[in-house]
Amino acid sequence: MPVTMTETAAGEVKRILSEQSVPDGTVLRVAVKGGGCSGFSYDLNFDSDVTEKDRVTDFFGIQLAVEKKFDPYLDGTVIDFVTNDLGQRGFKFVNPNVVKSCGCGSSFQV
Repeated sequence: MPVTMTETAAGEVKRILSEQSVPDGTVLRVAVKGGGCSGFSYDLNFDSDVTEKDRVTDFFGIQLAVEKKFDPYLDGTVIDFVTNDLGQRGFKFVNPNVVKSCGCGSSFQV
């Protein structure tokens, strides 16, 4: 699996799943889409459709699905959930393939 998830991130996903009453069998889908000032951005969403094109792995009770075509962009990526001193919270992608990202950190180049 090219993408892994920390226990902290999995805990936050579980909290969101519980709050939103998401149906059983739902996976967290990670994708890359074109856009942003640096060319690509990450896409996280819940999905109930998994196909043979996907890699699905369990991380701390969360099923994470990544379509195989995104392997070159995401290989070695770790998804974490962080809170900073200013009270900002969010998912953080630590991607060793990134050669450039925009100032706000929402898009990247590989």
